[in-house]
Amino acid sequence: MKRLMLTALALALAACTTVGPDYHVPADAAVQRSDLNGPLREDGSSVVSAPVPDDWWQLYQDPRLNALVRQALAANSQLRVAAANIAKARAQVEVAESQGGFGAGAKAGAQRLQESGEAFLQPNKVPVANIGEAIISASYQFDLWGTLKRGTEAAKANADAVQAAADTARITVVADVVKAYTQVCSANEEYHIARQSLDLQQQGVQLNQRLRDAGRGDETLVTRSQTQFKSLRAELPRFQAEREAGLYTLAALLAVPVGQLPAGTAECAELPHLAQLIPVGDGAALLKRRPDVRQAERQLAAATANIGVATGALYPNISFGAQIGTLGIIDNLGEPSTNRWGFGPQISWTLPTNGTRARIREAEASTQAALAHFDGVVLDALRETQTRLAQYSALLERRDALADAERSAKDAAEQTHRRYQAGRESFLADLQATRAYTDVRGQLAAANSQVAMGQVGVFLALGGGWKAAPAP
Repeated sequence: MKRLMLTALALALAACTTVGPDYHVPADAAVQRSDLNGPLREDGSSVVSAPVPDDWWQLYQDPRLNALVRQALAANSQLRVAAANIAKARAQVEVAESQGGFGAGAKAGAQRLQESGEAFLQPNKVPVANIGEAIISASYQFDLWGTLKRGTEAAKANADAVQAAADTARITVVADVVKAYTQVCSANEEYHIARQSLDLQQQGVQLNQRLRDAGRGDETLVTRSQTQFKSLRAELPRFQAEREAGLYTLAALLAVPVGQLPAGTAECAELPHLAQLIPVGDGAALLKRRPDVRQAERQLAAATANIGVATGALYPNISFGAQIGTLGIIDNLGEPSTNRWGFGPQISWTLPTNGTRARIREAEASTQAALAHFDGVVLDALRETQTRLAQYSALLERRDALADAERSAKDAAEQTHRRYQAGRESFLADLQATRAYTDVRGQLAAANSQVAMGQVGVFLALGGGWKAAPAP
């Protein structure tokens, strides 16, 4: 008994070894490079180096847009799938944490039994009897090699990766809502401008027809103006289709019919306007904020822990168990002659084979692949963000140039109209100047829509919006 207890104590004291490498972000990982953690954009013409707000869509100060985002975050089907995946991953962590340690069990049974006489070295037949048993057992499995600990580490890292994937789904849903809402507003605005241009073109057709009938014009001008009128009219269904597509996208994101979208959504005719420079932070903040970078890092941590899990298969499993019970003829259960008890260590060891060591090499290769994937995600995150910023800057320059052209066209239209009222210009010249102004307005509206979409692309690349807003 003394030797048995000493053996168990020695085994317990030996439980200080953890196989496999301890995880840390590798020093040569791309995320550690100083050149990738600096400013995202040097000039401050379109952005500012300030922290990205979690609820970036509220920078537009549009209550209807805020309501759409809230409803989408509460009801979107993709986010429901992500929430279910998180619950599943957390349950897997609980399973991993429950492995090893203390365990208990109970067993009871009864049967009409004919035992073999020779099994008891008896030449005669053993009488048939009613045999019963009742046993209670308890055990403690030692994690001597840290195999179970590594399994828990892998499960927790995987749960973190699943949470990061859910955060990615969240920011994608928010960006899709803002883009769809912007599409609806832009299509309505461009449709109204196109209708104005079409009305002006129709007036031009009528004027050319009167000039022809009066002998002051020819059929060529009439045909040309009619062609322009029909061409403009052909554009109207495109704006209507874009509006409908945006509404259907919003309805799908919010999981409601189009008719149940917040009031005024379908009639929105003014783009969400950002009254400040976009806050972008720096590279270091970006890499900490983007969920896909965090997901790739957690996948690397899980892969590293799995090396320890695979290595643990080289070593024996050791536990200490005890049981007490009664076994014998049912009428005698509980009598001293049927009682039994016992305790002691138990060792099970499957001798390592080439397959075990191959699984270790497989886990090590998986870790290298996870590191390469992590580096790729980091580099892609920076590339995507810098590309979005460059494109956004170009969109702003084009929008500003068109805004300047729109002001010039407006001045020209107003001057021509004053000259027409003074009798110094014809109605046709006044009409053409107004139509030119309307055309530039349409181009400017399209450019504003592209700028708004570019803003959403920048915020999506920056990875903002995955944290839940604090409770009021």
